[in-house]
Amino acid sequence: MTLATLRLNKNEDRRLRAGHVWVFSNEIDARATPLSQFEPGQPVLIEDAAGHPLGSGYVNPHALICARLVSRDPAHVLDRSLITHRLNVALALRERLFSEPYYRLAFGDSDGLPGLVVDRYGDVCVVQLTTAGMERVKTEVITALEKVIRPRAILLRNDSSIRALEGLARYTETALGEVPQTVLVSENDVRYEVPLAGGQKTGWFYDQRMNRARLRAYAKGARVLDVFSYLGGFGLQAAAAGAQSVLCADTSAAAAAGIRDNAERNGFGERVHVEQDDAFELLRRLRAEHKRFDIVVLDPPAFIKRKKDIKEGTDAYRRINQMAMQVLSKDGVLVSCSCSYHLPRDALRDVLLRTSRHLDRFLALLEEGHQAPDHPVHPAIPETAYLKVFIARVLPS
Repeated sequence: MTLATLRLNKNEDRRLRAGHVWVFSNEIDARATPLSQFEPGQPVLIEDAAGHPLGSGYVNPHALICARLVSRDPAHVLDRSLITHRLNVALALRERLFSEPYYRLAFGDSDGLPGLVVDRYGDVCVVQLTTAGMERVKTEVITALEKVIRPRAILLRNDSSIRALEGLARYTETALGEVPQTVLVSENDVRYEVPLAGGQKTGWFYDQRMNRARLRAYAKGARVLDVFSYLGGFGLQAAAAGAQSVLCADTSAAAAAGIRDNAERNGFGERVHVEQDDAFELLRRLRAEHKRFDIVVLDPPAFIKRKKDIKEGTDAYRRINQMAMQVLSKDGVLVSCSCSYHLPRDALRDVLLRTSRHLDRFLALLEEGHQAPDHPVHPAIPETAYLKVFIARVLPS
């Protein structure tokens, strides 16, 4: 295949040579290779200012991240063969890590597949294509998945708001077979029924797997509150580890019903209780009722989605963590999470410290968590490291 050339301005190749794979629109030599000549998703040969090849990739003239490097060997382009190879490499890691086929199979740039996310639920896959370049090879992605893992069904959950940044329409469709409404996920010997087309994002949050496992060490005999519970992810793990009682809370009626079903499915129905309520309102009411818990888990959605939200979002993290500490027992454990990339790990640590001092509490950090290894971090792309988790002991001063 003869590729059109996309040339960078002088010195704009340094980030790519250091390992990054993104090219921004202001880094393009618009006189030599005007962006207007390209189609969204078109494969290109990326060159430095002197015309030396940096590798193959794809371009989207309408996006701020206007190109992504796919291979540093210009002979390898984003086609079925390369996608199949990269999926096989990704699969080898997951099969080494997990005894059952429940995991994120492909995590975009970190698996050499920019713009592609694949979650595996046994023989069913949920796929997200988030860039024009990956959307352009949609058929090749499906064919590659069929070859690598032979799923019986593939669902395209291309309804993420991030697609708007690429000028892509949002849709959900079945790409292969008959997609079930729900699937069963096995995690640390706990079974969760997960909705696919109607669930959050791609259905389940595999990224918290290891942190849910960490919680089990603290849970025996404890009274546990799991806020932003979704389908009972943390709470049911605590119940499995011998928690005395678990209260799971979520604002969604569908999620609350799912928690109840999952608790009964695992034999925890008598110890797991469910509240459908706004997290802030729930914590306010629990404090007013003088309820206390030995463990409180906070796993909120991203309060900071854009840089302009940093001040308001950081305040939301402060308020929710303060309210959680106020319903902890005298020797309680707080599990505080953030999936906001724009809230650095040090900033969340600072929120916890300042909040504990404001309440005149002593805070000891016991463990730090991050996303599970099926969400690998690309060391040159800080955006791929987004999940922060602190497990902290909170005591009276």
